[in-house]
Amino acid sequence: MKLSRSKIELFLECPRCFWLDVVKHIKRPPGFPFTLNNAVDTLLKKEFDIHRAAKTTHPLMKQYGIKAVPLAHEFIDKWRANFTGISFDHKKSGIQFYGAIDDVWINKKGELHIVDYKATSTQEEITLEAEYRQGYKRQMEMYQWLFRHNGFAVSDTGYFVYCNGRKDKKAFDGKLEFDIQIIPYTGSDKWVEKALIDASKCTKAKTTPKSSPTCEYCSYSEARKKI
Repeated sequence: MKLSRSKIELFLECPRCFWLDVVKHIKRPPGFPFTLNNAVDTLLKKEFDIHRAAKTTHPLMKQYGIKAVPLAHEFIDKWRANFTGISFDHKKSGIQFYGAIDDVWINKKGELHIVDYKATSTQEEITLEAEYRQGYKRQMEMYQWLFRHNGFAVSDTGYFVYCNGRKDKKAFDGKLEFDIQIIPYTGSDKWVEKALIDASKCTKAKTTPKSSPTCEYCSYSEARKKI
């Protein structure tokens, strides 16, 4: 059974939605595509690829005192592709687990730092404490788990490259400018194996699992049934 990082995140959010998706092929209604975010991701990858080829440290990394360079590896494009990513066959769960990363940096010790690009536009200070950003942390930890199980030495510290669209300009002029910052995050992937095993058990359930009390999709469905 091949499951992506986003499917495991779905299981953690709501076992019922996960079961309906994976077993019954009934998916949640799709959201709108984040095309501007995707454009930022693509341009950042191109920018860091310049330093990857030259084996140099990006000026932003120097600004934050990160002694590393973008990893040059033969599989970097595969790891960044949505439907391949980096994968591992987890025998205990019977799951071929995979996820597509944004970037990987390597430090002088030979350890890898998992890197994720994010884009937003806010006047508030950007932190990882907001409730919806807890999923970003789990995302980072799942990538760390995947690289470790592929035999790489991986640092517990990963980095979020956050691009914040500025709204303080006098005019648009066909140009959107960003303030860019790097937010370090030290995670732990010890929970990932149990999540894979529990997700595998969930797919074998003969009846619909209970929904998460915080699942807005299930709450909406229940409210419609009452009417």
